[in-house]
Amino acid sequence: MTPTQIHAGTATQPTSRLFRLIAGIAAALLFFCVFSAKAVIAQEAGGPSSALSDSQGIAAIVNDRVISSYDLDQRVKLVLLSSGIPNTPENISRIRGQVLRSLVDEFLQMQEAQRLNINIPQEEVDAALARIAQRSNMTADQIEEMLKEGGVSKATLQQQIRRDIAWNRVVQQQFAPLVTVGETEVDEVMRRLEEEAGEPRYLVSEILISYDSPAHAEEIAAGTQRLVEQIRQGAPFEAVARQFSQSPTAANGGDIGWVHASQLPEGVREVVTKMQPDMVSDPIRTLTGFYIVKLRAMQTGTGADPMRDQYQLMQVLLPLAPDADPQAVSRRAREVTEFRSQVSSCDQAEQLIRKYVSGTVSPRQQVIAGQLEPRLRQAIANVKVGGVTDPIRSERGVEMIVVCAHRAAEGELPTREQIDNSLFEQQLSMMGRRHLRDLRRDAVVVYR
Repeated sequence: MTPTQIHAGTATQPTSRLFRLIAGIAAALLFFCVFSAKAVIAQEAGGPSSALSDSQGIAAIVNDRVISSYDLDQRVKLVLLSSGIPNTPENISRIRGQVLRSLVDEFLQMQEAQRLNINIPQEEVDAALARIAQRSNMTADQIEEMLKEGGVSKATLQQQIRRDIAWNRVVQQQFAPLVTVGETEVDEVMRRLEEEAGEPRYLVSEILISYDSPAHAEEIAAGTQRLVEQIRQGAPFEAVARQFSQSPTAANGGDIGWVHASQLPEGVREVVTKMQPDMVSDPIRTLTGFYIVKLRAMQTGTGADPMRDQYQLMQVLLPLAPDADPQAVSRRAREVTEFRSQVSSCDQAEQLIRKYVSGTVSPRQQVIAGQLEPRLRQAIANVKVGGVTDPIRSERGVEMIVVCAHRAAEGELPTREQIDNSLFEQQLSMMGRRHLRDLRRDAVVVYR
């Protein structure tokens, strides 16, 4: 291994609905892969809506609240920074309209939270930011510095965290008590899955962009097509999903897991069954909105779902300053090569790391494959137990993952509880989208 090869890289399903909803809020705030060198940690961050100075323009007025040009510029910068879309004048022009529509929705959601006296204290926002930093192996200061480099203020991120939590609380408070999943509904899903046990299954990711009227649909169609173009040009599908998708799967980068064709919306299933793995569809118009889908894999039968594989992982760090001199980089490169060639277990890794200056290992963590960011999941997929992933150069130094243990999932149908949870989430999400549609319909929105 040469010094130039040290480069920058990347719940178990809750058993109660309340825990799942709360966990979903936290998941929605996590952006790129947990070991990414240049990850920006936020979800659709929106800018502060303070009073405008004379130098600030107005992008839109939502009821009696102003979205300033500063608000919009901050969001555009964050979308580009976090989605991997190149920061060019052409791309800014292409996504600006979609970003503004997202901001309008956020303002409507926040106004509804305020109407219901739902207030998110700063302490809760700070705690959420701290969890984001911890899960990303960063500090809050490092996140702030990364945002600063991209021209995004910390206040912008904090405001978005507050809005995300507030809207989730609105939906939970207003609609969760109204959702009922009957035994007959679960029985019907179980019956259908048993009948389709020998049919193909598809590992699919989705982006959903909803619309309110036929006139609005034409405008949304053009924006959705631009997203497809950006993804096909290299923007990570999961990052774009987190930024723009209005499906509850947005928090997981659009991942809906393994499904049969019958489980997909009408119109989407016909497209997916004709796709090949790694293909991204054109926009698919349905009754609820436009879908963009990516087929990641396919298989026949009820074989084991690799997304349910269980891993025990250990993170290894060999500190190296971002501006380290070539001699220090060469030394770390030799140490990385030596470490990876000698380690055959996590116990051995804990002993061997001591010989390297400032080298550390994290406590072992039990994870489900589906919980991991796609890039990290891909990195460990072909690593045997006791093996080490390729090194990643980050702000902190050189990072690697040791696979301590791996237990493959057994092929089986989902449990009744899992089906109940899935149906509950679908109904709750639909109610949330309908409520947002009603808020849009009743709002007075002026675009400048």
